[in-house]
Amino acid sequence: MQITILGADGFLGRKLAARLARDKQLGGRLIERLVLFDIAQPSAPVAAFPVACLAGDLTALPAAAIPAGTDIVFDLAAVVSAAAEADYDLGITVNLHGTERIIAACRQHSKPPRVVFTSSVASFGGGQNAVLGDDARQIPANSYGAEKAASELLLQDASRRGFLDALSLRLPTVVVRPGRPNQAASSFVSAIIREPLLGLPADLPVSEDFAVWVASPRSVTDWLLHAATLDSGPMGLDRAVNLPGLSVSVGEMLAALESAKPGASSLVRRVTDPRIAEIVGSWPAAFVTERASRLGFAPHPPFRELVREFIAEDLAATRAERGLPAAGNENGVA
Repeated sequence: MQITILGADGFLGRKLAARLARDKQLGGRLIERLVLFDIAQPSAPVAAFPVACLAGDLTALPAAAIPAGTDIVFDLAAVVSAAAEADYDLGITVNLHGTERIIAACRQHSKPPRVVFTSSVASFGGGQNAVLGDDARQIPANSYGAEKAASELLLQDASRRGFLDALSLRLPTVVVRPGRPNQAASSFVSAIIREPLLGLPADLPVSEDFAVWVASPRSVTDWLLHAATLDSGPMGLDRAVNLPGLSVSVGEMLAALESAKPGASSLVRRVTDPRIAEIVGSWPAAFVTERASRLGFAPHPPFRELVREFIAEDLAATRAERGLPAAGNENGVA
């Protein structure tokens, strides 16, 4: 099996590559080659199979990024929400035209690759009071969501025509993101957990009763791998899935933080940011995900487990990446 990860230098791309290197197989088939592609050259995990690391622009995707014989393409590349809202041309160029370029590359192959596309719940509107079912209509209230929804349609049609075999996974807000804050409008959702665990302050631009549909990096990685070998036949024309995340309020997040590290929630500062509040306030806070369950996507564990996951797997590395002194006991949680 040959696999490509686009956007491989992002934190999800790195986790996915490491998981593939560890497992050595996917869907019962041995991995023979892995290609990692991003705007900056990714680092290769230690693997029992060859790993090619390529740097380049998604909109000028080289043939080597999706070489002949590729079985699976994970498309994780994107300009994130607030950045796409701030720069319309950049968002369209990467998030929409980049998808067109991937389709064009896959059309060159005699065997259509499976493409696992990371879409987003930001492709929906409705706001805090919405609980959306599997058949809910996408009416995005931001450019990022519109670009994701448009890409879903392009990939659906490309699947219908036999150019590729796509599944679009509408990711919840991924928490807790390791590393540094990014330009996503939802960046604060990770920051109010990550920064206090590092002993740093974090700004909260919304109220504590604000709710978010979230998922952990581990769950998202599991879902990506499941989608890679899922039988798409029963899905028909509809190739998009709302994933089984968690609806959790900011207050519940802070309670989980406090349980893990007493006193940490005092580092969260209430700072109004109307721009961020407007973007995230349009996103639905809850979904009914019966279709995902029928398709075999695993349910998500409770939010406290999500915090513990970050402490166990990413806190020490995040501390080192940001040049912070090592803590005495990273895993000393309640």
